[in-house]
Amino acid sequence: MRGLLLVTASGLAREAGVLAEHSGEYDHIAHVDDDPRLWGRSVAGRPVLGGLEVVADRPSYRVLVCAGKGATRRALVDRLTLMGVGLGRYATVVHPAVDWFPWSVGAGSIILGGAVLTADVAVHEHVVLMPQVTLTHDDVVESYATLCAGVSVGGGVHIGEGAYLGMNACVREGLTVGAGSVLGMGSVLLSDLPERETWAGSPARYLDGARSSR
Repeated sequence: MRGLLLVTASGLAREAGVLAEHSGEYDHIAHVDDDPRLWGRSVAGRPVLGGLEVVADRPSYRVLVCAGKGATRRALVDRLTLMGVGLGRYATVVHPAVDWFPWSVGAGSIILGGAVLTADVAVHEHVVLMPQVTLTHDDVVESYATLCAGVSVGGGVHIGEGAYLGMNACVREGLTVGAGSVLGMGSVLLSDLPERETWAGSPARYLDGARSSR
């Protein structure tokens, strides 16, 4: 049986589950979640089989970590690594209308409908691109980054590991968005955003006293 385990029963997991079902690649799709109140229940018609230990009990199933925050995805992947889950076991789920090259999107990544990836874009492992994200030529998105709906990124931008770009944020070409940083929704980034800082506004500026934990 070609099975897929969606780690968490979140809204993102439901979105990814719909794409996985439509792909026709899997005969059985189920959730695992650490919340025991969900065990034995159904989420969007898919069963919640139990906690993370279920992944070890079903070694033939592919795995997709569906936590919305990059830090949570990383923590879950770290736990799965200790359980012996290697990179090759992770699924990649991409909306069928998105043009992409398999070698440019890393394992465990989720790309929802309306996203655009143009020339020589590199999306690393466990990245989430929400609907209508635009990545243009030579962009690099490091692992565990999250780009929310409507984010637009100019060419040659480097988005660091675990960065979070809020809805409808824009990034000018050639910039760097530092690892673990946050760019607020609707912001316009015109200069490099340092690691683990939170910026917002148009043009985006540092929010005094705000530090990112993503």
